[in-house]
Amino acid sequence: MAETLDTEMKTLEEDEVTNGGRAESDMKSPTSSSDSDSDDEDLKLETLEKELSENPSSYDAHVQYIKAMRKLGRIEKLREARESMSELFPLSPTMWQEWAKDEASLSTGSEAFAAIEKLYERGVQDYLENDQAVAHCTPAGILKMRDLFERALTAAGLHILEGNKIWEAYREFEQAILLTIDETGSEEKRKQVHRIRSLFHRQLSVPLADSGSTLLAYKHWEAEQGNIIEVNSDALDGIPSHIISAYQRAMQMYDARAHYEDQLSNRDSSDAERLQQFMTYIKFEESSGDPVRTQILYERAVAEFPISSDLWLAYTRYLDKTLKVPNVLRAVYSRATRNCTWIGELWARYMLSLERFCAPEKELSAVFEKSLQCAFSSIEEYMNLFLIRIDSLRRRISVAIVVEDGLDYALIRDTFQRAAEYLSPHLKNMEGLLRLHSYWARLEFNIGKDLVAARGVWESLIKTSGSMLEVWQCYIAMEIEGGHLNEARSIYKRCYSKRFLGTGSEDICHSWLRFEREFGTLEDFDHAERKVTPRLEELQLFRLQQETKSSAVLTAQKENPLKAASQKRKTSVRFIDEQPPSKRQKDSAQKQKQDFGKYTDQKDTAHKSTEVNDTVPLNVSDAAPLPTTIKPEAANEQPVGDSTSTEANPNFYTDECTAFITNISLEAKEDHLRDFFSDGGGVTAIRLLRDKFTGRSRGLAYVDFSDDAHLAAAITKNRQKLLGQNLNIARSDPKQSKKRASSGSSTARGRGRGKLSGNDHGGSGESKRSAEVSKESRSHNAPSSVSHRRGGHVQLMERNTFAVPRAVVRPLGWSNNEPKVEQGEENPKSNDEFRKLLKK
Repeated sequence: MAETLDTEMKTLEEDEVTNGGRAESDMKSPTSSSDSDSDDEDLKLETLEKELSENPSSYDAHVQYIKAMRKLGRIEKLREARESMSELFPLSPTMWQEWAKDEASLSTGSEAFAAIEKLYERGVQDYLENDQAVAHCTPAGILKMRDLFERALTAAGLHILEGNKIWEAYREFEQAILLTIDETGSEEKRKQVHRIRSLFHRQLSVPLADSGSTLLAYKHWEAEQGNIIEVNSDALDGIPSHIISAYQRAMQMYDARAHYEDQLSNRDSSDAERLQQFMTYIKFEESSGDPVRTQILYERAVAEFPISSDLWLAYTRYLDKTLKVPNVLRAVYSRATRNCTWIGELWARYMLSLERFCAPEKELSAVFEKSLQCAFSSIEEYMNLFLIRIDSLRRRISVAIVVEDGLDYALIRDTFQRAAEYLSPHLKNMEGLLRLHSYWARLEFNIGKDLVAARGVWESLIKTSGSMLEVWQCYIAMEIEGGHLNEARSIYKRCYSKRFLGTGSEDICHSWLRFEREFGTLEDFDHAERKVTPRLEELQLFRLQQETKSSAVLTAQKENPLKAASQKRKTSVRFIDEQPPSKRQKDSAQKQKQDFGKYTDQKDTAHKSTEVNDTVPLNVSDAAPLPTTIKPEAANEQPVGDSTSTEANPNFYTDECTAFITNISLEAKEDHLRDFFSDGGGVTAIRLLRDKFTGRSRGLAYVDFSDDAHLAAAITKNRQKLLGQNLNIARSDPKQSKKRASSGSSTARGRGRGKLSGNDHGGSGESKRSAEVSKESRSHNAPSSVSHRRGGHVQLMERNTFAVPRAVVRPLGWSNNEPKVEQGEENPKSNDEFRKLLKK
């Protein structure tokens, strides 16, 4: 090692000479350029220092800061920077070598040797080092080097491709010692020969690359010792049988692993491919059942992929399951958490591993505190670490005969308090927060023996998450478990009138009644019933109103698009009439399908602030204004006087055998409903209503069944829960919708031939003709109907005008003084004749 340090110091001196010459040339450059570079470096250092102060776990910032300090030659700050990074991350082999070189250049003499040796020792803890060909001739140095070589063999002696380097260096070291022993035939020399022979035998029993060369070297060495005469004969001649059998087994093992090594030696593979090749190779080694070889392969993999979290997780999992050596596990977990600080699972398993091997409280606490300084991807990882820490404290306090210093229940309480303060802003109204406080209250009651503190835990949670039904239920359960019935009853009195999500309000009322049946007196039960009954009636009424509102909105959505299609007067009559019937029907179906979605969304908005009673039939005057963008085609209109249509509209459903379902959880999908009705069967279609813009469920659905029997079976599941909410299931009644439609204006089925009022395009003359037609229509007792619509708004007029036969309606240009034409005096006009009249 001394020779190596001398060589490194000479190299550094040469670098200094070169840098000095470079510095002299730099001095010849303009002063402004030097000042500018210095300013840039200072600005860069300030930026890096600020970044490290804000984010100490930034690996790249540490590397850049060390490079900048090394470039400027600020030795003290460079040492501090390296020490700071070494505490957080493992330095690369190059960085350790640079550090050792820098320290060697700054110190001379024997006192520098110990410091540099310590640096190499620290570097070995982070990565494998193969350069061990150093020799000492003093007895103490020989023992130290032998120990170092044995450690190197343990770490990398089984490396199939690189392990030979360590074995050869070890043998060269021992052979050099043999040359220093002059006494021929002495006991010391015989021991040294035996030591070298043993090294040869150990190396030949290990599957390594180029084992044939090792075998030839062994034969030559034995020939030098006078044990083998013919070196160039058959390779195994003159070798003991047990060495031959060990060598042959080693070669078989090498042949089984050669193709894996060939894949890893291919440097053209991508990182992802190489990592997968390592994992495949590791699985093979695990199946062979040799933990040492498997560990060596894991070490090779993590040395090449130090920030692969999956690799570290697999490595630590294997060690926990198979090797179970405390020192090895402690070292591997320490390196794993330094390389992958952002993986909460590694920290959690690190703490569990320390607890398994009965690590002291000081070490466990240090690892826990260090884990909380890391940046994890989810709050659940922090929650898991807090729970693991509390679990560990609970177990050790519960089973310990002699409790460690500083280890008492107050430490558990402090940890819970820290967890609540740290996690509460992120876990409000979530299951994790409830689990934490439930655990806390239980330990306060069972281990801390402090009922007041346990109640305080629940009261503090109620202040922040009192809208969660589970909080009250767990609080009550704790009081019942402890036999404090009066306290449980008082909690029921506090929460039965609160509003909870879903059916929680009803559930807490029924829970109070069950509690009084099981634990209370008759007076207690009567009191609870008097309190609960009005509340349940109120909740039931509210549910019915919500269901009625939802049902009315859906009914209006299904009915009003048809009315709008029949009431809308077409302005391009001639163009539509000239189209073939099949073309008109196709265009109408496509257009109506597009407009239906727009209309239903606007209808839903119009009904959100009103309550509609199902017992009151809807008519045209109750409907919300139709949007102006809806333009039903003439193909959907019916001829005058024809009140029904025999053609089925493909855009709507008949609902002949359909269940209408409300109060569905917003998280439910079609598959959830299908599974819910799977026991009865018969489901043919599911229509889950969704918001047009967001695509989210609206909590309503239609489910079609194949026959009435399956529908009846489905209705029997009314009020059963799906995803935590009681479903309301009823039969969809299309006949009721038809009755409502027939009670409205007849224009909902007509073609909308009504005349425009004087405020519209018809002018004053048109208004007069409308008045005349109204007089004539009185003789026919026509009902009041819709005669005018502006901007999509349905307006009711005095009399029906559109239902009057065309022969009665006077052509444009007639005056009030002209005699009336009796109904039987003129034949009905055709469409062409009517259009000609409109053109006048």
